[in-house]
Amino acid sequence: MCAGTGNGMAKSLLHAASEKCSVSNAVFAIIRGHKQSLDVCTILQGEKKFFSVLLMTWGLVADIDIESEKYRWIGSARLDFYAVVRIMNLRKYCGNIHFVPAPGYEAYGEPIKQVKNFMVESLEQNGKSHPSSYPGPSVEFQASDWRFVDGPFVAVWINNVPWAAEDIMAAPEAKFADGYMDAVILRDCPKADLLALLMKMSDGSYVKSPYVTYLKVRSFKLSPGPLVGNPKKGGIIDVDGEVIARGEGTYGRSQHQDVMAYGPPIQLTVHQALATVYCPNKIR
Repeated sequence: MCAGTGNGMAKSLLHAASEKCSVSNAVFAIIRGHKQSLDVCTILQGEKKFFSVLLMTWGLVADIDIESEKYRWIGSARLDFYAVVRIMNLRKYCGNIHFVPAPGYEAYGEPIKQVKNFMVESLEQNGKSHPSSYPGPSVEFQASDWRFVDGPFVAVWINNVPWAAEDIMAAPEAKFADGYMDAVILRDCPKADLLALLMKMSDGSYVKSPYVTYLKVRSFKLSPGPLVGNPKKGGIIDVDGEVIARGEGTYGRSQHQDVMAYGPPIQLTVHQALATVYCPNKIR
C-alpha cells in the first residue's frame, strides 16, 4: 500500500505496469487480485535471522534515512534537507564486503583464494529453528565464487526492487524474481559530484557515474567498521526502513535494542520467488 514513508515496493509494482503510484491504484491492484512473484533476502548473523523484500543500506543512505527522523516535523523534505547536511559533512566507513557476482559481473573486486568455503547456514541446519518457521535458503558457494572489496566506503546499498522510494530509482536493472540482488557501491566521490548524483536518482541515471559501482550479486556479506578518523563511532545498517544494527555513538543507540550487532559479518542470500504480492494486471 502507499502508506509508508518511501513506498518503494508500491512504486516499483505500479511503475512496472505504467501506472501512477497512488493509494487508489494500489487499492485497485489488490482488488483485482493479480499476483507477482517476489524474491526474499535472508539476512543472517550467527543464529540471528531477518528477512528483507526491499533493501539494505549502510553508510550515507542509511544515515540520511535514520538520522533525519528528528526532522519529521518538516515532512518528506527532511530527506532532501538531511542529504545535503550529510554530504557537506561527508562520512566514510571502514569495512569490507564479499559477494558472489551474477554471471556477467565477475570483473569487479578481487578473487578470494585458498580460503575456507563461505556458505549460508540456515538456522534449521544448526538445530536452532522452530519446526514451523522458514529457515531461509540453504546454499553453499565455493571460495572461488567469492570476490571482495576493502573500504573505506561512502555507501553500500543492496536492492531487491527498482525503487527505494516514490522519487528514488535506486536499482534500475532490478527484477522482482530474478534471484539476484542489485548492489550499489560508492567508495569515493567529491562532494559536488555527490550532490549532482542526488539530482539523477529520480530516473536511476546516477548509476552511470564513474564513482558508482553497480552489479548484481547472488550472495553478499558486509563486515562493517568504524567511521574513518573516529574509531569510537560506528555506522547504521538499515533494512527495509528499520535499523537492524548500529555502532557506538550512532543516533538512537541508547534507546533501542537492535536485532543484530554492528561489526560481525552480516550475510544476505536470495531465495528466488519465495513471496507473492498483489500487482496491477500487466507487469512489463
